[in-house]
Amino acid sequence: MADGAFGLSEELERETAPVWDKVKDHVTPLEWPRYAALISEINALKKERDAVILAHNYMTPEIFHGVGDYVGDSLGLAKEAAKSKAKVIVQAGVHFMAETSKILSPEKTVLIPDLRAGCSLASSITGEDVRLIKQRYPGLPVVTYVNTTADVKAETDICCTSANAVQIVEWAAKEWGVDKVILIPDEYLARNVAAQTDIKIVAWKGHCEVHKRFTAQDIADMRDAWPDAEVLAHPECPEEILRAADFAGSTAAMTDYVEARKPKRVVLITECSMASNIKGDVPEVQFVGPCNMCPHMKRITLENIRDCLRDMKFEVTVPDEIIEKARMAVQRMIDLPPPPIPARYDLVKARHHVDVELI
Repeated sequence: MADGAFGLSEELERETAPVWDKVKDHVTPLEWPRYAALISEINALKKERDAVILAHNYMTPEIFHGVGDYVGDSLGLAKEAAKSKAKVIVQAGVHFMAETSKILSPEKTVLIPDLRAGCSLASSITGEDVRLIKQRYPGLPVVTYVNTTADVKAETDICCTSANAVQIVEWAAKEWGVDKVILIPDEYLARNVAAQTDIKIVAWKGHCEVHKRFTAQDIADMRDAWPDAEVLAHPECPEEILRAADFAGSTAAMTDYVEARKPKRVVLITECSMASNIKGDVPEVQFVGPCNMCPHMKRITLENIRDCLRDMKFEVTVPDEIIEKARMAVQRMIDLPPPPIPARYDLVKARHHVDVELI
């Protein structure tokens, strides 16, 4: 068969052309033949294995647009996987996300392409730490960010995401009849939530190594270079970042903002693959700014996704007793009506400045 563009067969070129259109700003023509062949092989293996791939917002574009069946944030991916009839879930993300998928879909085989794909925030706290916190603060509800391990979720009253953290904190305070809530493990998320509510917050000194590296000077430099750019920040960033940004919200909120407003230029203060992935759907928007990559997310590649499906490795398991307890915390959050729109963290118009009680 005659070769098409990039030296691909005409059949492979037709099959992967829609993906190339999404990734062409971030993948070179030199790389594309190898990526196109892997994407085709992976999509065939998915059918053979009755599998779906969950691709997190921080995956590289060739994974996100090329092989992801469900794309988005960690909880959204796990919820979609639970609805799927597929027998196998491949987590194109980090280990705690695979555990969350297993918690919500215990009957399914959950695979991760690289067992070393961890998370600095998730590893900052253990189930034993949470048990000690509860002893120190008896009677206070424990709200745990979904970016945590299964054993931490198992010690939790209810989980939250960055999109609903304020709502969950206020719900928990009302449900328990208290004015103080434990919100762990992300210190910056806790501080940013505290500025949006009258509920007192007990926090833990955990951080995302990507988001904590951003500084207010980064934003000042971006504004000097691109005065017309709109700056969007994730609430895992320090407070000074959110105060300097034009908008702050979860990955879902940032995506909605860009897709709805389509500003001329945008700076995303988060893991930089997210900008590359949104760009595929809004090509008219120019994304500029610093690029802090997550070394753990970048352990996931097309090659090890292919190997994962071909060899059915590496399986992620969670003990049944942990699944039962952790599922209650996740399901309790899922069962609450979601906020009408993902939370915006407006620190310029915050209700007040309050120091959290840092453990």
